[in-house]
Amino acid sequence: MAIIGVLFAFSIIIWLQAPSLVQKKMWRELVVFSVLLLIGMIISIPQALGMQVPSPNDLIVTLFKPFAEWMKQ
Repeated sequence: MAIIGVLFAFSIIIWLQAPSLVQKKMWRELVVFSVLLLIGMIISIPQALGMQVPSPNDLIVTLFKPFAEWMKQ
């Protein structure tokens, strides 16, 4: 039931946003919108199922940790 709710919420977002992007021929924005929405959906569905999903912040910290250490020197 939780997956249906998540898919319904994402469907509403697509229904509200995508047609205007297509009408205005904002193709790049549509691609970015679709990619970000897909990432959000990929993260939301496991959370709705009660699975433990790692925080996106962990990835950012891992990527920027060497840079931060370099800046401290």
